[in-house]
Amino acid sequence: MHCSKADSLEAAESGSRFLSGLRTTVGIMAEKHHRRRLSGSLTALLSLFAYFPALAQAPPAPPAPDIAHFVVVLDAAHGGDDPGARLGNQAEKDLTLALSVRLRSLLMARGIAVVTTRESDADVVADHRAEIANRASASACLNLHAALASPNSGPAVHLFLSSLPAAKDVRFVPWRTAQSGWIRRSTALAGALNSALTQAGVTVTLGRIALPAIDSMACPAVAVEIAPQHQTDAAGASDADFEAKVAQALAAALVEWRSDAFGDRQP
Repeated sequence: MHCSKADSLEAAESGSRFLSGLRTTVGIMAEKHHRRRLSGSLTALLSLFAYFPALAQAPPAPPAPDIAHFVVVLDAAHGGDDPGARLGNQAEKDLTLALSVRLRSLLMARGIAVVTTRESDADVVADHRAEIANRASASACLNLHAALASPNSGPAVHLFLSSLPAAKDVRFVPWRTAQSGWIRRSTALAGALNSALTQAGVTVTLGRIALPAIDSMACPAVAVEIAPQHQTDAAGASDADFEAKVAQALAAALVEWRSDAFGDRQP
């Protein structure tokens, strides 16, 4: 077929316009495809943040200490077939239980949660006493005892810490020597008790002793021995007054302990 020069030029121009339009169309399609890919990537990223909210926001601040988690364990020594010392016409087991009941009432009235190792004349073995305190994650444990007052000093309170040496590595402490990881905190608790008792006008002595129950406790723990009686006769009104004064001072000390030491259960 014969084509003129004009026809050739027109065909070339038409082809050029077609190629230009094709390039434009391809460009638009590529841009749309790129936008769809970008939109899909953003959607996937937002979905990831929604699924893992911790990645999308800063970690929350640690919660404030919950005062409801402050627990005091009262461990009335002896009980059942173990009467303890004889105090006039009273057995030590009866006096320690009476002190535990009185102190529990005072603490609960101040909003402090209390766990007791015995509520009656029951025989509780040392391991079970320690187990109760450890399960309660006690913030303080008072192991309550009673004795006759020394004729030379009169009514007094004796505070005893475990005789175990402080553990060098508190992460690996055997059950029988668990208290060795808490000597520092137990010493601080004894200081708080001593301060409150002394302010109440009570004579206080401090010492260290081996006590199986306390030695297995993983919490601040102090043995508190109240010695109200001068002789082996029946307790009198002065003894009752002394016991009430001691209970009030111990309660005040534990309220202060909650204010100063709450949240620091680390050995």
